[in-house]
Amino acid sequence: MFIDRFGRPVTNLRISLTKECNLNCFYCHREGQLDGERRMTPEEIERIVRIASRLGIKKVKLTGGEPTIRKDIVEIVKRIRPYVIDLSLTTNGTTLYTLADDLKEAGLDRVNISLDTLDRKKYKMITGFDVLDQVIKGIKKAVKLFYPVKLNMVVMRGINDDEIWDMIKFAGDVGAILQLIEIEVPREMENSQFFRDFFYPLKPLEEEFEKIAVEIRERRMHRRRKYFLPVDGKVVEVEVVRSMHNTVFCMNCTRLRLTADGYLKTCLLRKDDLIDILGPMRRGASDAELVEIFKRAVYMRKPYWI
Repeated sequence: MFIDRFGRPVTNLRISLTKECNLNCFYCHREGQLDGERRMTPEEIERIVRIASRLGIKKVKLTGGEPTIRKDIVEIVKRIRPYVIDLSLTTNGTTLYTLADDLKEAGLDRVNISLDTLDRKKYKMITGFDVLDQVIKGIKKAVKLFYPVKLNMVVMRGINDDEIWDMIKFAGDVGAILQLIEIEVPREMENSQFFRDFFYPLKPLEEEFEKIAVEIRERRMHRRRKYFLPVDGKVVEVEVVRSMHNTVFCMNCTRLRLTADGYLKTCLLRKDDLIDILGPMRRGASDAELVEIFKRAVYMRKPYWI
């Protein structure tokens, strides 16, 4: 297993399959870089995951953009399944109803589905598209096939902060886990109008959860807390993701990232940390040389908030 300079094990690889998306959420990081001729093929993704697995990276999450708009998404899942112990997907859910069965058969373990609102007009305002019913249909199918299913709600002041408890109830009704996520921006954007307008601090909400939770657990990843909340006779699992200025969050990060155009990336918020792995691979690099590229990426890892 890789351990970086700060004593953090590297066990997870987050792979952006494309920068493209069929929605247009105004707050999105769009984790992919440039597509085009640099887009990784299923065979190239498989090779990178195989090497990562040899180095102790056994958990892979597929992201985008929207990963399911790749026509070869099922093939990608099938190819990398043998090398990992946990294979998950983050999706906006728009194609999930159609693809869920094939993804399950290919070996996908679990899914995270972005859902910021239960209000149809708000959903269209946030994403640019009127497809909320389609997404909810996909969620209801996903919970029958995958475990766990997590709903990702980015909480935004003045937009959906009034829906938090409705979303908790919805998660309980469908049998999903809810992740409440703060807006996250790099340091240079903290004074931006966007951040000032929409950042909604979740710490007060966590303090409220602490008083009513029937159980509280802590995840190893980022030391995030999970609250088990009594709601309408059910116990709903709610996880709170607060990364801004959170040194504990960063010191417990176990991820490397792989961009859609084949660069290893050590941190979502950094812009100076791209290490090309696809280019050398296409120029004939051996597995041993690719291992060295992984080692360089791990060495470069540094907590963003420290």
